[in-house]
Amino acid sequence: MADAVTVDAERFLAMGREVLATQPFSVLLGAELVALAPGRVELAVAMRDDLRQQDGFAHGGVVSYLADNALTFAGGTALRVPVVTSEYKINYLRPALGERLLARAEALHVGRSQAVCRCEIVAVGAAGEKLCAVAQGTIARRSEGSGDRSAEEGA
Repeated sequence: MADAVTVDAERFLAMGREVLATQPFSVLLGAELVALAPGRVELAVAMRDDLRQQDGFAHGGVVSYLADNALTFAGGTALRVPVVTSEYKINYLRPALGERLLARAEALHVGRSQAVCRCEIVAVGAAGEKLCAVAQGTIARRSEGSGDRSAEEGA
């Protein structure tokens, strides 16, 4: 993992919440950044009827969103640079039934240009937490200009 970094926990979490607020899809889902530290994150989504599939549990896309975004926050805060998800794999272990979903991710290995991260997604309900999915992914340093829309649009 990267060298230890001293950060003001409240300011770091506030910065992460600002980043999350700029993601329209995260806002649409009502995602909440619960905890954030270099290389670690907790990201939650309160379950609503419109996020469920036909059998009443969380749609796989919602679970997958949590894995992807949590992995990216963990990798980005570990690398300390703008990042993108390079790849990830998810295993759905059981239906996600509960009042909210919580993803906990951490960076396992951090290099100069990428971080390998893992994530557990739990469904939280009256009976406590139930592990419903696990994921692992590679988070990569964003290349120069990859976030520049004018370059993409040819302007």
